[in-house]
Amino acid sequence: MKNSQRYTKHINLIIGLLVIVGFFLVMLISFFYTPHDVNAMNIPDKLLGPSRSYFFGTDEFGRDIFSRIMQGTQTAFAVGILTVLIGTSFGILIGGIAGYVGGWIDEIFMRLMDALMAFPGIILALMLVAIFGPGIVNTAIALGIIAIPAIARISRSGFVQHRDAEYVLAAKLIGVKPYKIMFRHILPNISSQIIVAATVTFATAMLAEAALSYLGLGVQPPNPSWGRMLKDSQAYLVNAPWYTFAPGGAITILVLGLYMLSNALRDYMDPRSKS
Repeated sequence: MKNSQRYTKHINLIIGLLVIVGFFLVMLISFFYTPHDVNAMNIPDKLLGPSRSYFFGTDEFGRDIFSRIMQGTQTAFAVGILTVLIGTSFGILIGGIAGYVGGWIDEIFMRLMDALMAFPGIILALMLVAIFGPGIVNTAIALGIIAIPAIARISRSGFVQHRDAEYVLAAKLIGVKPYKIMFRHILPNISSQIIVAATVTFATAMLAEAALSYLGLGVQPPNPSWGRMLKDSQAYLVNAPWYTFAPGGAITILVLGLYMLSNALRDYMDPRSKS
């Protein structure tokens, strides 16, 4: 049983890393090179199937789908990274203060997080994007706000668990300031849980961005977005299925890779799995 679990853990890590590194390299290459101009329309070549000239075929405007998938990785990673930065920064700050200080501050902060979690995530994101306008930055801010409560709860749990530990009491006795105890002593000891949560948040943010773009509230044309490409391909699903399969496959593979990586990280960072 242990060998089987260890094998699964290794497989998840290897596949997850290969997928993430592969898409990350595609993103880096797309800054300097794509086989075709991502926004160049070529009507005579519209809805062509995959070929040597167009690896994933063309869309209804004759644009190269493979090139647009490549540049779409920029949108996916930009939204994912910004969302994780916002969610983890504010989540750690709120959860850390609530867990370390406790008392009425803990109650107020956690009730605010409960109120934020009471709203369905995608509905709250739709509301925020509708108010502030579509675009990569506004989409990432909206998704980052949604991610704060989950990170805050994980952080609070870790700070509550460690705030009475011997090393914390020793630091207090020698006069170490509270914020240094929180972020120099306790935070490194709960970093494994936060890293796993951040990886899951990254995957969730990419799915949410695709959903918002599909609804027309995410990244706006002509900038490539996998969610927007899925929406545009609906009308051609029968006649040009490759148009749907390309962005749908990209979303599925990347999100699956992120979840496999998060599962592997969780298993590796769990002390019980080392026995």
